[in-house]
Amino acid sequence: MRMVVFGLSVLLVGLAVGCSGPPSSPEVAFLNNPAAAGRNLPFSEAVRVGHLLFLSGQLGTRPGTMELVSGGIAAETKQVLENMQVILERNGSSLDRVVKCTVFLADIGEWPAMNEVYRQYFTQNPPARSAMAAQGLALNARVEIECIAVVDEPARRQ
Repeated sequence: MRMVVFGLSVLLVGLAVGCSGPPSSPEVAFLNNPAAAGRNLPFSEAVRVGHLLFLSGQLGTRPGTMELVSGGIAAETKQVLENMQVILERNGSSLDRVVKCTVFLADIGEWPAMNEVYRQYFTQNPPARSAMAAQGLALNARVEIECIAVVDEPARRQ
């Protein structure tokens, strides 16, 4: 089992830096929106490793605030995906370059309603995805989504 995990890790990092063998030292950049600096959160908004961009989980908060949009799961899912789109574009990617999403739902019973909105943003070639129920999302959110996307230029050391 360890060998499979190690092999998968080498493959993912190799893909990130665009090589076929073990990577020597992939370029890594920890990215944050300067406007969010005052919130003092203990994580990066995104991390870029070679040609991959890893977004931290996004909530359905109004841009520039820590306040969730009203309207339940559909409104929050829409805002989550809008927030993701802004972050992806700011960092050289887009929703159509997302290869993997992980969705956390406060209530797995809301999965169909979340999917209805999600489908509007990933209309062709939807990314691989996992979805699960998670008790106690930050800010009492109904949904949180994280993703991995492809970027054209590898990261530069900062």
